[in-house]
Amino acid sequence: MALVEVKELLDSGVHFGHLTRKWDPNMAPYIYMERNGIHIINLYKTAAKLEEASEALAKIAVSGRKILFVATKKQAKDIVSEKAGNVNMPYITERWPGGMLTNFVTIRKAVKKMATIDRMKKDGTFLTLSKKERLQVDRLRAKLEKNLGSISDMTRLPGALFVIDIKREHIAIKEAQKLNIPIFAMVDTNSDPRQVDYVIPANDDASKSIEKILTNVTDAIAEGLAARKAEKDTQDAVKASEASKEVKAEAKVVVEAPEVKAEAKVETKEAPKAKKAAAKKAVKAKKEAKVVVEAPVVEAPVVEAAKEEKK
Repeated sequence: MALVEVKELLDSGVHFGHLTRKWDPNMAPYIYMERNGIHIINLYKTAAKLEEASEALAKIAVSGRKILFVATKKQAKDIVSEKAGNVNMPYITERWPGGMLTNFVTIRKAVKKMATIDRMKKDGTFLTLSKKERLQVDRLRAKLEKNLGSISDMTRLPGALFVIDIKREHIAIKEAQKLNIPIFAMVDTNSDPRQVDYVIPANDDASKSIEKILTNVTDAIAEGLAARKAEKDTQDAVKASEASKEVKAEAKVVVEAPEVKAEAKVETKEAPKAKKAAAKKAVKAKKEAKVVVEAPVVEAPVVEAAKEEKK
């Protein structure tokens, strides 16, 4: 992860705070000095906090959770939509829809309504409506796209909230606190940093300052997403190798099976021959035994005839 240079932050005007009379005393640890009635933010602390926040956001990106960017002020809208869009993260740049987090189910229904209208236009149902109804549906679709089009891919609550100007986005902050969602924010000298989990003390009014902080943050998120993709690719490769091993093992079994059958077939063919040979041997043995038994019977009459001749 790229380290933040203090000089770059200085060139972007990140150090300019609000008027001293508008300051929040809880921001005192992050204030370096006062000049011409304006508080100057300590950029060394900004750099340290920015690195800490970037590491935490990268971990959330690796886990696969979404990070919702919130910035409804004019000078931040375009920058947030561009930077968040580059890393495929949801963002809110129009009015914050009340209950966006605490009543997320209802917000999802409104997002699904956009998908339903798109489906109607594809399958031709939209053309069956009257001209007045088509105009009403088109207006509804445009309104939903403007307010919720950027969160159409967010199917569950975000893993974190990144806010620019916590005083302006106080409703979003309260909803995130209620649901224990980690809050990352650019906090100026007129805001209370105790409402935020990861404070980035910085000028939240200048577009150059906002762009500098967001560039660093989105780069960290991009690195986290790349690490997640690499990890997923290695897991897929391991699974593929294991699957190929299993396929090879099965193929080996299939190849060996015919050999076993052939051996069995040979054995079955040879079995009758062995039986015939054994039968022949048995018959031969019986004949020999008969000859041996019958021999004395043949000799007995010869002996008796000899005796009679002597007499």
